[in-house]
Order: sequence, then structure tokens, then C-alpha cells
Amino acid sequence: MNQIRLPDVLSLENTEELWRSLLRPLRWDGPQGVPQIKLDVHEDDAAYTVKAEMPGVKKEDIDVRIEGAQVSISAEVKKSDEKKEGTRVLRAERYEGFVSRSFTLGCEIDRDKATARYQDGVLELRLPKQQSGAAHKVTIE
Repeated sequence: MNQIRLPDVLSLENTEELWRSLLRPLRWDGPQGVPQIKLDVHEDDAAYTVKAEMPGVKKEDIDVRIEGAQVSISAEVKKSDEKKEGTRVLRAERYEGFVSRSFTLGCEIDRDKATARYQDGVLELRLPKQQSGAAHKVTIE
């Protein structure tokens, strides 16, 4: 009669690999080949500055929306359809489709004063913080 051996999950050789895998940072870049919008976010007393890497995107195809403290950036990435007669595509690695990224900042944004600029594949947003009114003292009767 054959005996079935189950792996010893508590053995030292398995435990070391288990701990290593738990300590690795979790990361998911989305489906294979889909580019992600990479961000740099800076803050000063008056505003946030966001730089978003978006190479190969036309500024007309970028959409930025602000709702309270949440910012959403989306864009449609298009390839040119230029084909030369007598040639064939051997490999096409450039992405075509829709990319988006949303994030929440520490305080609400003054949407009316927000500005955006796109140059050399980088979208730069200047997002002024909403000025909260001065504290209001309530009189107790």
C-alpha cells in the first residue's frame, strides 16, 4: 500500500520562503502591457502640485476632473495608422486604449483656481487648497 505524504508546512525550509513572500511589497501594475499613469505629488501651504507622466498622449485626449479632494485623470492613447506599402508589422508594443488614475488628497481643492499644463509628455496640475473660513465662535445661551 502506498502512503501519501503531505508537505510539512511548518518545516524551516518552507517557513523562510513564506516569511520572505509576506515581506515583499505588494504591487499590481494592472494587466500585462497596460501603462499606468505615474505620479509625483508635492504639497505646500497653499496648494498641491501633481506631475503625471503621460507620454504619447495628445492634450486634447486628456480629461481631469476634481470633486472635493478627489482628483481623476484619464486619457485615450491612440496609435497612428500610418502604413507604408510593401512593409509589414513584425512587432507592435505600443499601447492603444484608455488609461486612468484617481487619488484623494488631504483637503478639498478649489476647482475654480486649479490649473493644468501639458508639455513633453508630463501633465502638471496646480491644485490650490480650499480656504476654510475662520473659526466661528458659538455663543452659549
